[in-house]
Amino acid sequence: QVQVVESGGSVVQAGGSLRLSCTASESTFGASAMAWFRQAPGKEREGVACKTRLGTYGMIADSVKGRFSTWRDNAKSTLWLQMNNLKPEDTGMYFCAAREYSFGNCHLFQEWYDKWGQGTQVTVSS
Repeated sequence: QVQVVESGGSVVQAGGSLRLSCTASESTFGASAMAWFRQAPGKEREGVACKTRLGTYGMIADSVKGRFSTWRDNAKSTLWLQMNNLKPEDTGMYFCAAREYSFGNCHLFQEWYDKWGQGTQVTVSS
């Protein structure tokens, strides 16, 4: 069973920065498109950012553009999410997702991904 594991969540003040990381088994990570999603209490899960299998293409949500960035290192089987200038509305559970057989694509809708981590909590205080 493939495991996807996120880490790095914490409590941070507004305006601060945080870096999340996501790992998966080596064989799966290198073969998969990877993405970050988040879910605030009482809200639907939304896509934040994604990277294609080789990391040559990605997408990022308008709500975080200019503040968040994501990149991957296949040699380390790790995906990162750098979050700068955090706002209280960024508070939520952040999930990492993977999909093999991605044919060079990545997307920001959750139904496309078939492997998920348990999430890591990010809380931004005002």
